[in-house]
Amino acid sequence: MTDASGSTGTAAPLPVLDADFASRLAAAFAPDGPLARAIDGFRARPQQVEMAHAVAQAMQARATLVAEAGTGTGKTFAYLVPALLAGGKVIVSTGTRTLQDQLFFRDLPTVRDALGAPLRIALLKGRSNYVCHWHLGRAAQDGRFASRADVAHLKAIERFARTSETGDRGHLAEVPEDAAIWSVVTSTRDNCLGNECPHHGECFVLKARRDALEADVVVVNHHLFFADVVLRDEGAGELLPACNTVILDEAHQLPDTAGTFFGESSSSTQWLELARDTKLEAVASAADFAPLPDAVAAFDKAVRDLRLAWSAPAGRAPAHDALARTGFDDALATVADALATLESLLGFQAERSEGLARLQERAAEQQAKLARWRDGATADMVRWVEVFSHAVQLHATPLSIAPHFRRQVDASARAWVLVSATLSVRGDFAHYLAQMGLESVSTAAWDSPFDYAHQALLYVPEGMPEPNTPDYTRAVVDAAMPLIEAAGGRTFLLFTSLRAMREAHERVIDGLKQRALDCPVLVQGEGSRTELLDRFRRLGNAVLIGSHSFWEGVDVRGPTLSLVVIDRLPFTPPDDPVLTARIAKITEAGGNAFMDWQLPHAVIQLKQGAGRLIRDERDRGVLMLCDPRVITKQYGKRVWRSLPPMRRTRSQDDAVAFLEALER
Repeated sequence: MTDASGSTGTAAPLPVLDADFASRLAAAFAPDGPLARAIDGFRARPQQVEMAHAVAQAMQARATLVAEAGTGTGKTFAYLVPALLAGGKVIVSTGTRTLQDQLFFRDLPTVRDALGAPLRIALLKGRSNYVCHWHLGRAAQDGRFASRADVAHLKAIERFARTSETGDRGHLAEVPEDAAIWSVVTSTRDNCLGNECPHHGECFVLKARRDALEADVVVVNHHLFFADVVLRDEGAGELLPACNTVILDEAHQLPDTAGTFFGESSSSTQWLELARDTKLEAVASAADFAPLPDAVAAFDKAVRDLRLAWSAPAGRAPAHDALARTGFDDALATVADALATLESLLGFQAERSEGLARLQERAAEQQAKLARWRDGATADMVRWVEVFSHAVQLHATPLSIAPHFRRQVDASARAWVLVSATLSVRGDFAHYLAQMGLESVSTAAWDSPFDYAHQALLYVPEGMPEPNTPDYTRAVVDAAMPLIEAAGGRTFLLFTSLRAMREAHERVIDGLKQRALDCPVLVQGEGSRTELLDRFRRLGNAVLIGSHSFWEGVDVRGPTLSLVVIDRLPFTPPDDPVLTARIAKITEAGGNAFMDWQLPHAVIQLKQGAGRLIRDERDRGVLMLCDPRVITKQYGKRVWRSLPPMRRTRSQDDAVAFLEALER
């Protein structure tokens, strides 16, 4: 273990663990203990036991612990065992709904049953994950759908709603997770009827909340956790006051996720949904009031014209740049005027139905948010625009989430445990702690138990051009092809941008044809991440090309994945509006933005990507990092030393030989 708590300056060491608790913890992980008896192949690792001990200390002292546990440590059991032994109310939050399900359906029951702990567990997701009886019925009554597939999907969802105990859309595999119908048959904070809903007694969201309130351990995800911290809407806000411990797994995601919720955003998608819902409610409750459908049509047109007013390519821009573009500010003003008219007319008709009253509240809230965005930024917020092919989003993002998160930690005496495989740069947590406002807390790091020197090779090819050159992606693919051939496919190609990913896709297909290699090629966007990973595992010799979605949270074990290629160091694009503002603030304060922010952030992201290769003791493979700056730049040493202790080489022959020697 590397104990980095001293580097935080004022953090006191965690107190000695109560003798009885320490004894029960040791017994749980013992070679002949309950975990070993209940779980085939279970073998406690020293790092796992040490981490469990540190988590227990933090829980006992109601302190904050930031812990980095290398891949293979067994961090999930390391925090679940003390959490279940300690008793009290525990919230476990993780990065994605998939990991939520894994915790709730597999890991938690396994540990609970092994320990014989008579504890109730519950799964709580955001309301958009649960079928809404009211919106489902209204969709069926309306009968207008975007596609024929949605008609079939609606029938499947109706059958599911009649038989399901939870209404969790994740349990209906028949309907794809990205199907358009889901937005019509689930509720949002804005369009939920609350106590006025005729289906209030059978509401799946309320049932999930009740189960969570009665449970000892509740599993949530980061989006729900922070949405609730800010809005007190989805149910976890009722859980926090009674909670003894909060465990935040995949904690490296917290700064970005929290920034979304401690800021504010509006989007053309939200506005069009408001127009759609108003149109339907007007027919049902105010059919004789002609001005309302006219106002809806005008608002709908103004929103769609806003996207058309953006003549530049899709992307991000600071607010002042966006508003300076010809026609955009005028189009935004037209949206604001049309929204104000709509809100006024809804207010005039609000007494006619609960639905119209709710729509007036939604319109008023959207009007206020749009006015705040147009009025200008505050000193601690960055205004910016993100434009997609069919949508526009307006954001106001805090320069730092530190004060917001620190307030949550200081609000009451409970334990906070933040855990991830990637939080530090060579054991230095300073960057992460500064982001989270946790400069004075205890930290600890445990290296992976894997034998990286034997299991993996880190290859940085010679002769690569600088990443900013036009032909860089072609050079990456050309350099990777001999290794892909040696690996027989079985490759992840990870890119830092969608543009590079798309260019590489075509070049990989051409390269495989030239070498007469019969390897299937999968690319991000052809299906959901889960679908692509299932196909990758099933095919056994595929090449998967991805961008940010595949840098983390992806677990492919065994020889199916033998080569991971990373195109370049994952620095945040320099034209990112939030990064630009943060750099300016750091520089203004006399700091070095590159060394203090950009480089540590990139290293943590790189460690996530590199972590896709070796997932258990039997995995072997090559990590190919194409970016020559790891070698040519002075800062490259910090990057190089932060990666797992794999054997290093710059020889293509070494890398090819390593892959050819692997047993398939």
